[in-house]
Amino acid sequence: MTVDVIGGLTGRATRFLTVALVAVVLAGCSGMNLFGPPKIREAAIVPAATLYQKALDDMDRQYFQTAIKSLEQLDRQHPRDPLVEKSKLMQVFANYRGGELDQAILAADRFLALYPTAKDVPYVLYLKGNSYFAQIKDITRDQQLSRDAIDTYNLLISNYPQSEYAEDAREKLLVAFDQLAGKEMSVGRYYLGNGQYTAAINRFRTVVETWQTSTHIEEALYRLTEAYLSLGLTTEAMTAAAVLGHNYPSSSWYKQAFELLGKQGLAPTVNNGSWMAGLRN
Repeated sequence: MTVDVIGGLTGRATRFLTVALVAVVLAGCSGMNLFGPPKIREAAIVPAATLYQKALDDMDRQYFQTAIKSLEQLDRQHPRDPLVEKSKLMQVFANYRGGELDQAILAADRFLALYPTAKDVPYVLYLKGNSYFAQIKDITRDQQLSRDAIDTYNLLISNYPQSEYAEDAREKLLVAFDQLAGKEMSVGRYYLGNGQYTAAINRFRTVVETWQTSTHIEEALYRLTEAYLSLGLTTEAMTAAAVLGHNYPSSSWYKQAFELLGKQGLAPTVNNGSWMAGLRN
Protein backbone atom coordinates (compact mmCIF):
# COMPACT_ATOMS: atom_id res chain seq x y z
CA MET A 1 0.00 0.00 0.00
CA THR A 2 1.31 3.39 -0.98
CA VAL A 3 1.02 6.30 1.48
CA ASP A 4 0.69 9.84 0.13
CA VAL A 5 3.05 11.44 2.65
CA ILE A 6 3.14 14.78 0.94
CA GLY A 7 -0.65 14.95 0.63
CA GLY A 8 -1.10 13.97 4.28
CA LEU A 9 1.35 16.60 5.42
CA THR A 10 -0.31 19.20 3.23
CA GLY A 11 -3.75 18.47 4.66
CA ARG A 12 -2.52 18.68 8.25
CA ALA A 13 -0.74 21.94 7.52
CA THR A 14 -3.87 23.39 5.98
CA ARG A 15 -5.97 22.47 8.98
CA PHE A 16 -3.35 23.98 11.30
CA LEU A 17 -3.28 27.23 9.37
CA THR A 18 -7.07 27.39 9.33
CA VAL A 19 -7.28 26.97 13.12
CA ALA A 20 -4.57 29.57 13.60
CA LEU A 21 -6.37 32.02 11.32
CA VAL A 22 -9.66 31.60 13.20
CA ALA A 23 -7.86 32.22 16.47
CA VAL A 24 -6.37 35.42 15.12
CA VAL A 25 -9.75 36.63 13.83
CA LEU A 26 -11.45 35.88 17.15
CA ALA A 27 -8.70 37.66 19.02
CA GLY A 28 -9.20 40.71 16.78
CA CYS A 29 -12.95 40.63 17.16
CA SER A 30 -12.68 40.55 20.92
CA GLY A 31 -11.35 44.08 20.67
CA MET A 32 -14.51 45.02 18.78
CA ASN A 33 -16.78 44.02 21.68
CA LEU A 34 -18.74 41.48 19.65
CA PHE A 35 -19.76 39.78 22.86
CA GLY A 36 -21.55 42.78 24.31
CA PRO A 37 -20.92 46.42 25.27
CA PRO A 38 -18.03 47.26 27.55
CA LYS A 39 -18.84 47.42 31.20
CA ILE A 40 -19.44 50.96 32.47
CA ARG A 41 -17.31 51.75 35.38
CA GLU A 42 -19.46 52.80 38.31
CA ALA A 43 -18.56 56.12 39.91
CA ALA A 44 -17.44 55.83 43.47
CA ILE A 45 -20.14 56.63 46.01
CA VAL A 46 -19.37 59.96 47.65
CA PRO A 47 -21.27 61.11 50.76
CA ALA A 48 -24.08 63.56 49.98
CA ALA A 49 -22.74 66.19 52.38
CA THR A 50 -19.32 66.03 50.70
CA LEU A 51 -20.80 66.51 47.23
CA TYR A 52 -22.98 69.38 48.39
CA GLN A 53 -20.10 71.18 50.10
CA LYS A 54 -17.91 70.68 47.04
CA ALA A 55 -20.61 72.26 44.89
CA LEU A 56 -20.86 75.24 47.24
CA ASP A 57 -17.09 75.67 47.19
CA ASP A 58 -17.06 75.55 43.39
CA MET A 59 -19.83 78.15 43.21
CA ASP A 60 -17.83 80.43 45.49
CA ARG A 61 -15.05 80.19 42.90
CA GLN A 62 -17.63 80.69 40.14
CA TYR A 63 -17.02 77.21 38.74
CA PHE A 64 -20.72 76.80 38.11
CA GLN A 65 -20.59 73.92 35.62
CA THR A 66 -18.36 71.90 37.94
CA ALA A 67 -20.75 72.64 40.80
CA ILE A 68 -23.72 71.45 38.75
CA LYS A 69 -21.96 68.13 38.05
CA SER A 70 -21.46 67.56 41.77
CA LEU A 71 -25.09 68.39 42.47
CA GLU A 72 -26.30 66.05 39.75
CA GLN A 73 -24.06 63.30 41.17
CA LEU A 74 -25.63 63.91 44.58
CA ASP A 75 -29.09 63.48 43.06
CA ARG A 76 -28.12 60.21 41.36
CA GLN A 77 -26.28 58.62 44.25
CA HIS A 78 -28.52 59.81 47.10
CA PRO A 79 -32.04 60.30 45.67
CA ARG A 80 -33.68 60.08 49.11
CA ASP A 81 -31.23 62.23 51.01
CA PRO A 82 -32.68 65.43 52.57
CA LEU A 83 -29.95 67.40 50.79
CA VAL A 84 -31.56 66.66 47.40
CA GLU A 85 -34.03 69.52 47.87
CA LYS A 86 -31.18 71.96 48.45
CA SER A 87 -29.33 70.41 45.53
CA LYS A 88 -32.27 71.06 43.20
CA LEU A 89 -32.44 74.65 44.42
CA MET A 90 -28.72 75.19 43.90
CA GLN A 91 -28.97 73.80 40.37
CA VAL A 92 -31.39 76.61 39.53
CA PHE A 93 -29.02 79.16 41.02
CA ALA A 94 -25.84 77.72 39.45
CA ASN A 95 -27.37 77.56 35.98
CA TYR A 96 -28.67 81.12 36.31
CA ARG A 97 -25.36 82.51 37.55
CA GLY A 98 -23.46 80.53 34.93
CA GLY A 99 -25.52 82.07 32.14
CA GLU A 100 -27.25 78.80 31.23
CA LEU A 101 -30.63 80.51 31.30
CA ASP A 102 -32.70 77.87 29.51
CA GLN A 103 -31.28 75.22 31.83
CA ALA A 104 -32.07 77.44 34.82
CA ILE A 105 -35.71 77.61 33.68
CA LEU A 106 -35.86 73.82 33.33
CA ALA A 107 -34.24 73.37 36.74
CA ALA A 108 -36.75 75.81 38.24
CA ASP A 109 -39.64 73.85 36.74
CA ARG A 110 -38.25 70.62 38.19
CA PHE A 111 -37.94 72.17 41.64
CA LEU A 112 -41.46 73.62 41.53
CA ALA A 113 -42.90 70.26 40.43
CA LEU A 114 -41.14 68.37 43.22
CA TYR A 115 -41.49 70.94 46.04
CA PRO A 116 -44.53 73.14 45.27
CA THR A 117 -44.94 74.23 48.91
CA ALA A 118 -41.28 74.67 49.82
CA LYS A 119 -40.19 77.88 51.51
CA ASP A 120 -37.81 78.59 48.62
CA VAL A 121 -40.57 78.65 45.96
CA PRO A 122 -40.60 82.51 45.82
CA TYR A 123 -36.85 82.53 45.20
CA VAL A 124 -37.12 79.88 42.49
CA LEU A 125 -39.91 81.84 40.76
CA TYR A 126 -37.75 84.95 40.98
CA LEU A 127 -34.78 83.18 39.38
CA LYS A 128 -37.03 81.71 36.69
CA GLY A 129 -38.50 85.14 35.92
CA ASN A 130 -35.01 86.63 35.80
CA SER A 131 -33.89 83.89 33.40
CA TYR A 132 -36.63 84.93 30.98
CA PHE A 133 -36.02 88.63 31.63
CA ALA A 134 -32.29 88.39 30.87
CA GLN A 135 -33.07 86.98 27.41
CA ILE A 136 -35.54 89.69 26.34
CA LYS A 137 -34.60 90.97 22.88
CA ASP A 138 -35.11 94.41 21.37
CA ILE A 139 -38.64 95.44 20.41
CA THR A 140 -38.21 94.42 16.77
CA ARG A 141 -38.01 90.75 17.78
CA ASP A 142 -40.64 88.30 18.99
CA GLN A 143 -41.62 89.14 22.56
CA GLN A 144 -42.56 85.70 23.91
CA LEU A 145 -39.78 85.95 26.47
CA SER A 146 -41.30 89.20 27.74
CA ARG A 147 -44.66 87.47 28.14
CA ASP A 148 -43.06 84.53 29.94
CA ALA A 149 -41.24 86.89 32.30
CA ILE A 150 -44.47 88.79 33.00
CA ASP A 151 -46.38 85.57 33.72
CA THR A 152 -43.68 84.33 36.10
CA TYR A 153 -43.32 87.64 37.96
CA ASN A 154 -47.09 87.96 38.26
CA LEU A 155 -47.23 84.46 39.76
CA LEU A 156 -44.60 85.46 42.30
CA ILE A 157 -46.28 88.76 43.17
CA SER A 158 -49.81 87.36 43.42
CA ASN A 159 -48.89 84.32 45.53
CA TYR A 160 -46.08 85.83 47.61
CA PRO A 161 -46.74 89.61 47.74
CA GLN A 162 -44.70 90.02 50.93
CA SER A 163 -41.71 88.16 49.57
CA GLU A 164 -38.38 89.97 49.54
CA TYR A 165 -38.27 89.33 45.79
CA ALA A 166 -41.70 90.79 44.96
CA GLU A 167 -40.60 94.44 44.82
CA ASP A 168 -37.81 93.79 42.33
CA ALA A 169 -40.21 91.65 40.30
CA ARG A 170 -42.64 94.61 40.13
CA GLU A 171 -39.88 96.86 38.79
CA LYS A 172 -38.87 94.32 36.16
CA LEU A 173 -42.52 93.96 35.19
CA LEU A 174 -42.55 97.60 34.09
CA VAL A 175 -39.60 96.96 31.79
CA ALA A 176 -41.26 93.86 30.36
CA PHE A 177 -44.48 95.82 29.85
CA ASP A 178 -42.47 98.46 28.01
CA GLN A 179 -41.06 95.79 25.71
CA LEU A 180 -44.51 94.55 24.73
CA ALA A 181 -45.82 98.08 24.31
CA GLY A 182 -42.77 98.98 22.24
CA LYS A 183 -43.39 96.04 19.95
CA GLU A 184 -47.00 97.15 19.40
CA MET A 185 -45.84 100.69 18.71
CA SER A 186 -43.26 99.50 16.19
CA VAL A 187 -45.86 97.54 14.24
CA GLY A 188 -48.40 100.36 14.56
CA ARG A 189 -45.98 102.89 13.10
CA TYR A 190 -45.32 100.57 10.20
CA TYR A 191 -49.04 100.29 9.43
CA LEU A 192 -49.50 104.03 9.84
CA GLY A 193 -46.67 104.78 7.44
CA ASN A 194 -48.22 102.45 4.86
CA GLY A 195 -51.67 103.99 5.09
CA GLN A 196 -53.16 100.98 6.90
CA TYR A 197 -54.89 103.21 9.43
CA THR A 198 -57.33 100.73 10.93
CA ALA A 199 -54.56 98.20 11.58
CA ALA A 200 -52.43 100.97 13.09
CA ILE A 201 -55.28 102.08 15.38
CA ASN A 202 -55.69 98.54 16.66
CA ARG A 203 -52.02 98.43 17.69
CA PHE A 204 -52.03 101.85 19.35
CA ARG A 205 -55.29 101.05 21.10
CA THR A 206 -53.71 97.90 22.58
CA VAL A 207 -50.95 100.03 24.08
CA VAL A 208 -53.42 102.55 25.52
CA GLU A 209 -55.76 99.94 26.97
CA THR A 210 -53.26 97.32 28.13
CA TRP A 211 -49.91 99.00 28.79
CA GLN A 212 -50.91 102.25 30.48
CA THR A 213 -47.83 102.21 32.71
CA SER A 214 -45.46 101.98 29.76
CA THR A 215 -43.35 104.87 28.52
CA HIS A 216 -45.10 104.62 25.14
CA ILE A 217 -48.55 105.73 26.29
CA GLU A 218 -48.11 109.40 25.30
CA GLU A 219 -46.96 108.63 21.78
CA ALA A 220 -49.72 106.03 21.41
CA LEU A 221 -52.38 108.68 22.13
CA TYR A 222 -50.75 111.05 19.66
CA ARG A 223 -50.61 108.34 16.99
CA LEU A 224 -54.29 107.62 17.59
CA THR A 225 -55.01 111.31 16.99
CA GLU A 226 -53.03 111.13 13.77
CA ALA A 227 -54.61 107.89 12.53
CA TYR A 228 -58.17 108.93 13.34
CA LEU A 229 -57.68 112.23 11.51
CA SER A 230 -56.38 110.34 8.49
CA LEU A 231 -59.63 108.34 8.43
CA GLY A 232 -61.74 111.46 8.92
CA LEU A 233 -62.88 110.34 12.38
CA THR A 234 -62.45 113.79 13.90
CA THR A 235 -64.44 113.13 17.08
CA GLU A 236 -62.18 110.22 18.02
CA ALA A 237 -59.11 112.24 17.08
CA MET A 238 -60.16 115.14 19.31
CA THR A 239 -60.89 112.73 22.17
CA ALA A 240 -57.46 111.07 21.88
CA ALA A 241 -55.78 114.49 21.99
CA ALA A 242 -57.94 115.61 24.93
CA VAL A 243 -57.08 112.48 26.96
CA LEU A 244 -53.41 113.05 26.15
CA GLY A 245 -53.60 116.68 27.26
CA HIS A 246 -55.54 115.82 30.41
CA ASN A 247 -53.10 113.15 31.58
CA TYR A 248 -49.86 114.61 30.22
CA PRO A 249 -50.37 118.37 29.78
CA SER A 250 -46.66 119.15 29.50
CA SER A 251 -45.93 116.35 27.04
CA SER A 252 -44.33 117.24 23.71
CA TRP A 253 -46.66 114.69 22.14
CA TYR A 254 -49.66 116.69 23.37
CA LYS A 255 -48.21 119.84 21.81
CA GLN A 256 -47.93 118.04 18.47
CA ALA A 257 -51.47 116.66 18.76
CA PHE A 258 -52.83 120.13 19.58
CA GLU A 259 -51.09 121.62 16.54
CA LEU A 260 -52.23 118.76 14.30
CA LEU A 261 -55.85 119.35 15.22
CA GLY A 262 -55.44 123.11 14.88
CA LYS A 263 -54.44 122.77 11.24
CA GLN A 264 -57.94 121.45 10.58
CA GLY A 265 -59.69 123.98 12.81
CA LEU A 266 -60.22 121.43 15.57
CA ALA A 267 -59.40 121.37 19.26
CA PRO A 268 -59.02 118.61 21.87
CA THR A 269 -62.48 117.69 23.15
CA VAL A 270 -63.62 114.57 24.98
CA ASN A 271 -66.50 112.64 23.49
CA ASN A 272 -68.02 110.77 26.43
CA GLY A 273 -69.22 108.04 24.07
CA SER A 274 -65.68 107.21 23.00
CA TRP A 275 -63.82 104.17 24.30
CA MET A 276 -61.08 106.60 25.42
CA ALA A 277 -63.31 108.78 27.60
CA GLY A 278 -62.62 106.69 30.69
CA LEU A 279 -58.86 106.92 30.32
CA ARG A 280 -58.59 110.32 32.00
CA ASN A 281 -56.76 110.06 35.31
